Amino acid sequence: MLWTRCLVLLLCWGSTTGEQRAEERQVQAGSQRRQRSPPPMEPLDFGFVPAAVYDTHAYYEPGAIGILFHMVHAFLYVIQPNTFPKDLIVRVIQQNMGGIKIEEWRKPENIVLLLQWLFYEAGFLICATIGILVVVLTPIIGFCFCVCRCCENCGGEMHQRQRKNADCQRGFYTASLIASSIFIILGVLVAYTANHNISTHIKSTRRFINTNMRDLKTLANNTPAQINYLTAQYTTAKNKILSDLDNIGPVLGGRIHSQLEKEVVPSLDTALRMAGAMRETKEALESVSSSLEVLQEGTGKLQSSLSGEQASLSNTLSDPACTNGAVSPTCNTIRSTLPQLGVNADFLKLPNVNHAMANVNTLLGTDLSNIVQKGYSSFNDTPRLVKEQTKNIVTGVKGMLDKIGTEINNFAKMFPVESSLANFTIFLNEGQMKIEAFYPQIDQMDFYRWIGCVAALCMVVLVLAFNILGLLCGTCGYDKQASPTTRGCLSNTGGNLLMAGVGFSFVFSWVLMGIVTTLFVASGNVEKLICEPLANRQIFQIIDTPFMVHPAKKNFLPGMLFQNPNIDLTLGSMYRECFENKGLYHALQLETMFNINSFLNRTVYNKDLAKVFESVQVDLHDITLLEQAGRDNLINFANSGIGQIDYETYLAEVNKGVTLVDLLSFATDLEAQADQLPRGALENALRGHASSIRQIHRDQVVPMEQAMKYVKARSTLSQSIKQLQRMSSDLPVKVTNILSAIDAAEYLIIHNASHVVKQETKGYMQSLVGYFKQYTQWVKISLTTEVAQCKPISNIVDSMEIVGCSFVVDSVNTFWFGLGASCIFMIPSIIFSIKLAKYYRRMDTEDVFEDGQENWN
Repeated sequence: MLWTRCLVLLLCWGSTTGEQRAEERQVQAGSQRRQRSPPPMEPLDFGFVPAAVYDTHAYYEPGAIGILFHMVHAFLYVIQPNTFPKDLIVRVIQQNMGGIKIEEWRKPENIVLLLQWLFYEAGFLICATIGILVVVLTPIIGFCFCVCRCCENCGGEMHQRQRKNADCQRGFYTASLIASSIFIILGVLVAYTANHNISTHIKSTRRFINTNMRDLKTLANNTPAQINYLTAQYTTAKNKILSDLDNIGPVLGGRIHSQLEKEVVPSLDTALRMAGAMRETKEALESVSSSLEVLQEGTGKLQSSLSGEQASLSNTLSDPACTNGAVSPTCNTIRSTLPQLGVNADFLKLPNVNHAMANVNTLLGTDLSNIVQKGYSSFNDTPRLVKEQTKNIVTGVKGMLDKIGTEINNFAKMFPVESSLANFTIFLNEGQMKIEAFYPQIDQMDFYRWIGCVAALCMVVLVLAFNILGLLCGTCGYDKQASPTTRGCLSNTGGNLLMAGVGFSFVFSWVLMGIVTTLFVASGNVEKLICEPLANRQIFQIIDTPFMVHPAKKNFLPGMLFQNPNIDLTLGSMYRECFENKGLYHALQLETMFNINSFLNRTVYNKDLAKVFESVQVDLHDITLLEQAGRDNLINFANSGIGQIDYETYLAEVNKGVTLVDLLSFATDLEAQADQLPRGALENALRGHASSIRQIHRDQVVPMEQAMKYVKARSTLSQSIKQLQRMSSDLPVKVTNILSAIDAAEYLIIHNASHVVKQETKGYMQSLVGYFKQYTQWVKISLTTEVAQCKPISNIVDSMEIVGCSFVVDSVNTFWFGLGASCIFMIPSIIFSIKLAKYYRRMDTEDVFEDGQENWN
């Protein structure tokens, strides 16, 4: 069993504005501090195992003759409708495993089995009994018939009784004989077709043999390449792991960085935003200082001008003309409005912000943003620290990977797969040559078989020839007007031919029926007991019955292949797996002998790898998030004095109007009052004062508003004051919170980073192990489905079924079916030929009527 050992060896291996500015600065710093974790473990692409292409197509479509096959199957079903007696066969084989002995059959249990078997074979026994009776009785009946005919009995008397319905009887016998002959002809044609079908498909058997042998060679030749491909694909997993090891800084360090940045980055972000707030505070203070200076200078000049105009207008109203009774009310009205000529908002009393601005300018001498950026850079240096501190570990793991690859290659070389398969291929070539050496003998035997079947059919054809010639001669030579004694030679010859057909029927029918009965019993039982259970795979259930072959051996197939009958491997399960083109490793359940998963888990992934990564230690004490200068800068900013500014006073003055009254409205009203006075020096003086007030508005107020943008300055001053008020609100608390958050982040890095390192190292190790698991899983799936696909084995079984059952048994069954039908219809043919011959043969005597008239009708 060289090929068995080779196969097992082969497959044992194989299975806001301020906020916006701060955000802009954060975006600029983002390229430094954004370190994202690598994507999850990606699936590896191991490609496709080199596939074997098999040539055998174990499928047979009989074509038109299939109708005859179905007819025979239906006939056999009528004869034998019982289901396949699996249990009965198993019991018979098991009870007679040691050999059949006569005395054993006398046991009650064997008698029961015998009766059950006789019941199952009842249909065949009845038909076989009938056939045997025909074989035995036909020559006896023929002999008796001949003796009786010689004694002028059984129609041997050459005298024909005249009856009125003679023509009807002759016509009936003629039609019946023709019908019988037609059925005999059909039987002959069916038998000849089946006989020819055997010879035709015997040659097709060579194609099945050649393709099956070629497929087995393909299986043997492709398997080493498939195994080498599985071994080589370890490099794919190894290269991916090496890539992750070479990038352990970005990969593992990135994971650690990603976990720590949840606490670190927000604290640095708040410090960075506070640095931006310092610059915005400086801008707001400068805006307040400049706006206050402009407003104080303009307010002083405006107050002086309005005071002078108020005094001048008061002097004008002191004119004696205002004492006139008609003018006095108007003057009094104007005099009452003089207090309105004054400045409303007193910016002169507002304190300056120079002290706070000087403090902030001093603080901005220290670049807090740069200090925070250094914190970002120091924290983002985590991947580099991880890479430097794991150099020795990476080197050790790479050495382990090389060692694993060496072990896999060495293990693959332990089995002489190629040499064993080479021997298996030689075994196949020698076997094919031996089979091909029998081809001439098979052809010769098939020729003899074909000749024998044709000879049997020629016996039937000879009887048919006599019947047909007898009908032709008798019908053509028959004369209604001729008396039985004066019938013509042609009519007499027809009758003699019919009787010759009867004689040959007696001579050949029992021989033909013997052939039919023998073939019926043999091939019919082969169809019911082998072909049908092979088609529905019930025959595997018999072979796979535990302890079927040997009382001490549970399973037949593993006992034969592996000398271990306790393995749960059956021929039926192996056939199903091979029919689905699964790998032999799965079909033969080689995992029970060699578990590829255990080997790969022990070799590819071992505990040493876990121990190496358990020793990973990453020291992050060198990371400094905020230098002392930055801390001092934040504390000094909280004590810069912007919180002591009286923002309410500023806002109160800012919200006041610049003057107590609108000067243009005041001048317009003054002119209106002057219009009520009589023309004269007083009216003109009042108009001059109105013009002066307009002049003050135009020369001082309007230019100040236009040049200094007073309205917008007031808005800017208001905005700056509000912005400063908002920033200074709880500023010490905010700074304290920022420093506390940074202290907490630094404490996390220094004291609690080891937990994060262990957690992320474990995840990193699991990702590396995941690549090993992908490889081992792919190897197992490939061994199960793609390596050494055993379709050729199921093709051999299917080819044997096609050749043995479809080519041979179905054709043999169709042959005896047709020949048997011809034999059966020979019986009525004999009867009708004897009856009809009386109407064609020339008689020795005839019936004479008393009145002298003869009626031959």
